[in-house]
Amino acid sequence: MQTAHGKDLPKASYLERARRVLRIEAAAIHTLIERLDPDLAAAVDAILASRGRVIVCGMGKSGLIGNKIAATLASTGTPAFSVHPGEASHGDLGMVRPEDIFLALSNSGETDEVIRLIPFLQDNGNRLIAITGRPESTLARYADFHLNAAVSEEACPLQLAPTASTTAALALGDALAVVLMEARGFRPEHFARFHPGGNLGRRLLTRVGHVMHTENLPIVHPDDPAARVVQTISAGRLGIAVVCTGPELLGIVTDGDLRRAMERHRRDFSELSAAAMMTRDPIRIDREARLQDAVDLMTEHSITSLVITDNQRLVGLVHLFDCTV
Repeated sequence: MQTAHGKDLPKASYLERARRVLRIEAAAIHTLIERLDPDLAAAVDAILASRGRVIVCGMGKSGLIGNKIAATLASTGTPAFSVHPGEASHGDLGMVRPEDIFLALSNSGETDEVIRLIPFLQDNGNRLIAITGRPESTLARYADFHLNAAVSEEACPLQLAPTASTTAALALGDALAVVLMEARGFRPEHFARFHPGGNLGRRLLTRVGHVMHTENLPIVHPDDPAARVVQTISAGRLGIAVVCTGPELLGIVTDGDLRRAMERHRRDFSELSAAAMMTRDPIRIDREARLQDAVDLMTEHSITSLVITDNQRLVGLVHLFDCTV
C-alpha cells in the first residue's frame, strides 16, 4: 500500500496506527471534561425554558455531526431537526420560529455559510448555541452560549481531515442531549414511543394480550397421567402444560417439574398424575401488562413461559420468544 508520500506502509503497523488514532480522539474527549464551563448548563436551561425546537446547522463534516446531534436530541425528548446552511439562506429559514434555539457547528467558527445566518437569527430573536474549536472566532463571539470543542491535533497525520475535532463536537452534542434527557425525566417508555420499530419500543408499547397464545393451549386435567402430560408439553412446544379444572387455573407442569418428578419417582413415575407433579400458584401476568413486564418477570425467575389469567381463569400463555423481534 502506498502512503501520500509514495512510501510503502508496513502491514504490521496497521494496528499501532489505528491505536494512535483512538488515543488522539480519546485524549480530545478527555480534555473536554476539564474544559466544560457554565455555558453548557446555561444552554440546557435555555432549551428547557424554550417552547420551540432546537435547529441544528453545520457545513460539510460539521453538518453530518449536526445531523446526528439533532437525531439524538429528537429521540430523547428534545424536539429538534437539522438544516443545511446553504439551503437555509435560500428559503429554509422560513421554518425557523422566534422561539426556536439555533445550534451551529463550525470547527473554525468562521464557516461562511453559517456566519451569514447570524444577522437573521439576531433579527428573528433566536438564541444561538455554538460548538466551535476557537473561542475567539466570529461564531463563538456572536453566540449566546459557546461550547468549546478545541483539540490539540487531528488524528489525520496530514492535519487536514476532521477527525478528533468532529469526535469532540459529537461528544459535546451527546453530553448536551443526555443532560437534557435527564433533566426532563425521560424514561424508557418515552424512548419507546419514539422507537416503536425497535425491540425496546415493541416491548414497552405492546401489551401481553397482543401476542399471547390463546388457541390450542397445552392444557391437562389434574388427574391426567404422566404420559399425557409429557405428550401435551411436547405438542405445545412452549415447555409447559397448564393444569386446569374447566377454565380455572390450578397449576403448571414445566420441563423442570417433569425432570424432578422422574428423579424422585424413578419406578412409579408413569403412575403420577398432573396434580402430583404440578407447581401450584404459578407466576402469572395480566393481559394488559406491558410485554417488557413479562420479559422482566421471566428473567427474574429464570423461566420461559408465563400464564395469563383473569380472576384465576386461564386466558392465554406467553413465551419469551414472543417478546423478541
